[in-house]
Amino acid sequence: MNHTVGIAEMKVSNDPGDVLATYALGSCVGVSLYDPVGRVGGLIHCMLPLSRIDPVKAERNPLMYVDTGMSVLLQTMFDHGAQRKSLVAKVAGASRIMDAGGIFNIGERNYTVVRKVLWKNDILIAGEDVGGSLPRTMYLYLDSGRTVLKVAGEEKEL
Repeated sequence: MNHTVGIAEMKVSNDPGDVLATYALGSCVGVSLYDPVGRVGGLIHCMLPLSRIDPVKAERNPLMYVDTGMSVLLQTMFDHGAQRKSLVAKVAGASRIMDAGGIFNIGERNYTVVRKVLWKNDILIAGEDVGGSLPRTMYLYLDSGRTVLKVAGEEKEL
């Protein structure tokens, strides 16, 4: 079954028939995590890097921010039986859309925080497609853990 992960949302599943998808990753960052041993996968679509810019909003929706959202995703994965040492991480998005001059660098900052959170959790990034100026769609196939991107009509596996 296909599940759409909207902006500031996530989905975790251990159903091999599920496909998790998030659309239009611009400066937002998408992260797929998959445990091939426990056969648990998760996908998150975060909008902004750090929750401290609006703690009230972050409390209402921690998934909006990379720092708090990644913590929620990791804990939910562990609650579903995933093991930290088995997790495979893939990252996409973090583009420079609507910020051509690089004034805000939201995409770059989102990517930096993702890398930091994963590094602190001893999880290496196995594949990524970040930066640039094109939006991306990201799919996580729970039967295999494959993460596929669609960029400008072309599909590629991370």
